[in-house]
Amino acid sequence: MREKIDVVADPYSDAMSMALFALAPRAKSRAELHAQLLKRGVEPEVSSNVLDSLELQGLLNDLEFAQIWTESRRRQKKLSAGVIRQELRTKGVAQDIIDEVMEGNDLDAEYQMAFELAERKYRSCSHLDHMVIYRRVHSLLARKGFSHQITERIMRELLAS
Repeated sequence: MREKIDVVADPYSDAMSMALFALAPRAKSRAELHAQLLKRGVEPEVSSNVLDSLELQGLLNDLEFAQIWTESRRRQKKLSAGVIRQELRTKGVAQDIIDEVMEGNDLDAEYQMAFELAERKYRSCSHLDHMVIYRRVHSLLARKGFSHQITERIMRELLAS
C-alpha cells in the first residue's frame, strides 16, 4: 500500500510564477500586477514581497511601463495626451510618474497627429455632404480625446480647403 504524501506549496514561489506568467504578454504597472495577484488569491504581504523582488530584478518598473504605454498608445491608437493620462491613472501609475512621462508632451506634435488623423478621415468621406463630413471627422477626434480647441481649428482648416 502506498503512503499518501502531502506536498505543501510555497506561496511565494506560486505568486512569483503567477506574476512572471502575467508579465509575459506585456509589461504591467505595479498596481495592476498587485490587483491581479490578489484576484488569484495571493495574500497581500506575499504579493508585496514578490513585487518588491521583481522591481529589484528590473522586471517591474512603473516609469518604464508608463513610457512604453504612452509611446504605444500615441503611435498605434493616435490617442490624445489627456486620454493617455487617464489610462495610466486607471492602471495605477503614480501621478508624479505620469507627470514626468507626459512632461515633454508637445502641443504642436499632438496637433499634427490629430490633423493627420482628421485629414485621412476627411479624404475617405469627402464626397459626402459637408455636415456629414463635419460630424464624422469631429466625432473621430472627440473619441480620440482631442480638445475642443484643436478639433475646431482642424475642422476650419479642412473645410476651408
